[in-house]
Amino acid sequence: MPRGTAAEAPGPRRGVFEALGDPVRRRLLELLAAGERPAGALADALRVEAAISQPAVSQHLRVLRDARLVTVRAEGARRLYAVDDAGLDVVRLWLARFADPFAQPLDALGTEVSRGRRARRRGTGSDALPAGPGDAASAAG
Repeated sequence: MPRGTAAEAPGPRRGVFEALGDPVRRRLLELLAAGERPAGALADALRVEAAISQPAVSQHLRVLRDARLVTVRAEGARRLYAVDDAGLDVVRLWLARFADPFAQPLDALGTEVSRGRRARRRGTGSDALPAGPGDAASAAG
């Protein structure tokens, strides 16, 4: 995967990161993380928290929708918004590049080393190795 910046990212990825760059839009996603909510409830919550108008909330929701971070469906006169997992997958994939590629293999190696030490102390298993110099105290006790 190419290692460009978010600004260099092609197409939909750029829109996602630009949308996430605003704290109000990130807060909207946090509110939607609990589940689908009507636009009015989102506007009310932000009005209390950030003194933001309903039209401004609508604009932020539109940016999130255009970036495919939220979905909207009509229910009568209400508009219900929800997090779009497909849009968040773009973010997850981008962030995965920064995960430590050695973390899981090193954890597994640590587990196997511990198992080997236990087996040597107990003298179990056909492949039990003789105690090494570091295991002298546990072999004596």
